[in-house]
Amino acid sequence: MLAGATLWGVSTGAGWSADPQPYVTKLASTGEAGLDTALQASSDLLSLQSTHAVGPFALAGRVRSDYTRLRTALESCGYYDGTVHIVLRSGDGTTAAATIDGRSQALSTWLEAIPKGKTITADVSVEKGPLFHLGRITLVNGKAGSPPALTPGQEKAFALAKGQPAVAEAVLGAGGKLLEALREDGHALAKVEKPTAYVRPQTHTLDIVYPVSPGPVLNIGQITLKDLKTVKPAFVRRRMDLHEGELYQPTKIESARQDLLSLGVFSSVVVQDGSETAVNGTMPLDFSFQASKRHSVGAELGYSTDLGTRVGATWTDYNLLGNAERLRLTALITGLGGSAQQGLGYDVYADFFKPDFLQRNQNLSARIEGLRQLLWSYRQTAVLLRGGITRPLAKNWTGNFGLMAEQEKIEQFGVTRDYTIFSAPLAAMYDNTGVDNPIEPATHGVRGNINVTPSFSVGSKGQGVSFFTIMSASAATYFDLHNIGLSKPGRSILAFRATVGSIQGASTWSIPPDQRMYAGGSATVRGYRWQGVGPQYRNTRYAIGGTSMDAGTVEYRQRILSSFGMAAFVDAGQVGNSSTPLTGTLRVGVGGGVRYYTPIGPVRLDVGVPVNRAAYGDKWDLYIGLGETF
Repeated sequence: MLAGATLWGVSTGAGWSADPQPYVTKLASTGEAGLDTALQASSDLLSLQSTHAVGPFALAGRVRSDYTRLRTALESCGYYDGTVHIVLRSGDGTTAAATIDGRSQALSTWLEAIPKGKTITADVSVEKGPLFHLGRITLVNGKAGSPPALTPGQEKAFALAKGQPAVAEAVLGAGGKLLEALREDGHALAKVEKPTAYVRPQTHTLDIVYPVSPGPVLNIGQITLKDLKTVKPAFVRRRMDLHEGELYQPTKIESARQDLLSLGVFSSVVVQDGSETAVNGTMPLDFSFQASKRHSVGAELGYSTDLGTRVGATWTDYNLLGNAERLRLTALITGLGGSAQQGLGYDVYADFFKPDFLQRNQNLSARIEGLRQLLWSYRQTAVLLRGGITRPLAKNWTGNFGLMAEQEKIEQFGVTRDYTIFSAPLAAMYDNTGVDNPIEPATHGVRGNINVTPSFSVGSKGQGVSFFTIMSASAATYFDLHNIGLSKPGRSILAFRATVGSIQGASTWSIPPDQRMYAGGSATVRGYRWQGVGPQYRNTRYAIGGTSMDAGTVEYRQRILSSFGMAAFVDAGQVGNSSTPLTGTLRVGVGGGVRYYTPIGPVRLDVGVPVNRAAYGDKWDLYIGLGETF
C-alpha cells in the first residue's frame, strides 16, 4: 500500500499571500528512464507550473492530485508497493507542516501564509519498491464463463506470459492485439474487455483476468454504398477488391478502403460494420463516400540555363465520365532565354487517363500534343498521338505497351524535311523504394526501367523509309548512411544513377533528328547544356546526335535542420555514332545545390560546372525544379 505524502516545517508568521502563487517543481530521478518519463508526463505540478498559475487553495488541490497521478504512473510501470513524497519549502528557508490525509485546510492554510514575492519549491520523489511480475493469467468467456478456445495464432498475438513485468502498457496492449487477431480470423463481433487485476503483495505478483467473447466466425454480408453522387456505383463495385461471402478480415477491408481513396475522386471513404449482430452468418458493411473537388487549375514553372524558362497552366477534370477518368489540359511556353534554344516554343497537350480499362488495375492513357521547339541542334514543329496500357506485372514491376504516331517538320543545318513516324513503345519499370509520390525523395531501394521502341519513319527529300529500334535502360539506387551508423534515418543519402541507350537498325543520318540520342542537362550530365554532349556539327554548337549514349551520376544529399538540405554530385556521360555504348568523348560535370523541403516535395537548385568543356559549351549551368533529379 502506498504511503501518504508529508509536508514538513513550521509556520513563519502572517503576511499577504500571493495569488497566483509562484512555485518550482523538482522531480528526482528514479534511475529508470522509462519510469522517469512516465512520472514527468503525469505530474501536473511539473507540466503546469509555468503555463497555469493558480492561488494557494488551487495549488493545494494540485498537490493532492499529483500524489494520485504519480501513484498511477508507478503502478503503470509495475511498481505497486511504491511511495510518493511531495515536500513544499518556502523561499526564505523556513518551512511549515501539513499532512495530506484527505483534509485540505492544513495545506491551504500553510500556503496562504506564504508572503507575496516568495517562490515555493516542490521537491517530488518516489520510492519504487519491488517490481511486480505477472502471476496467473486467466481468460474467461464473457458469456459462457469458461475459457475461450483460441487458435495458436491468437494465443501468439495475446503474448502475455507468467513472470514478465506487470507493466500496464503490455497488459492492456495484449488485449488489443488479441482483439485484432480475433477479428482478422472472422470474429467480427469479438469483444475483449478491460482486465481485472489482483495485487498479491506477499509474492509481488499481479494476477490478471481477461474477459474475452470471441463470437461467431462471419463472412462479409451485403455491401452498401452511400453518398455516391458523381461516381458511378457500378464502377466502384468493379474496382472494389472485396466481395460478399468472403471471410470478414479488417485488414482486407481497410485495404479496399485505401484503394478506393487512391482513385483521387474521393476526399473521404469511411467503412463501418452494418449491424450490431450477425445477419444470417454474415456482417454487412456500409461504405460512405465524400467526393473531392472535381476540377483543379494549376501552374507549371521550371528553369535551367540551357533550356530556359518553362511556364504554363493546367486544367484537370478528375471524373470526366463518372468512372474516375481524368482529363488534363496543359499549355506551356518554352525556351525563354535558354543557351540550348534559339527562340520561344510551345508545348500544348491533352492527357486522358482511364483506370481499370477492360480489367482491374489495367489503366489506359492517351495524349494528343502540339509541339514547337527551336533548339540549336534543330527546329521542330510536330503533332503527336500516343496511346498505351499500363498494368502490374509482378511485385514492384509494372509494364507498359502502346502505339505512337508523329507528323513533324524539322529544320537541321539549313535543310527542312517532313517526317511521319510510327512506333510501338514497350517498357518495364521496377520500383521498391516505397515512395508513391514521384516528387518525394527516395532514401532506399532501387528504381529501374527498360524501354524498347520499334519504329519506322517516312521522310521527305530523299530520306525514304527507315526502320530502327530505340533501346534504353536506366537504374537508380539510394543508400542511407544511417545503415552504417553515420547519421539519423533519412538525413544523409548517397544516390547513384546509370543510363545506357542504343539505336539499332539504322545509321545516325537515316534517323529523324528528334529520335536520335543526346546527352547533357539535368537528366544526364549537369554542367553541359541539353544536347551539349556528343558529336557536334563541324565543331559548332549544333549537335548531330548519336546512336548510343551512356551516363552515370553519384550524388550526396544531406538534410540540414528540418526544411533545408544540400547536395553534391559528379555526372559523366557520352554519345557515340556507333550503336555500341561506351563510345564517344566522355564528358564530366561536377557541382552542388541546395534544397528547400515543402509539404509537396523539395524545391531544388543545382549548379553544374563542366570539367572538360567542349567548344562552344557553357561555362556553368543552373537548374531549378521541384523534386530531386532522380
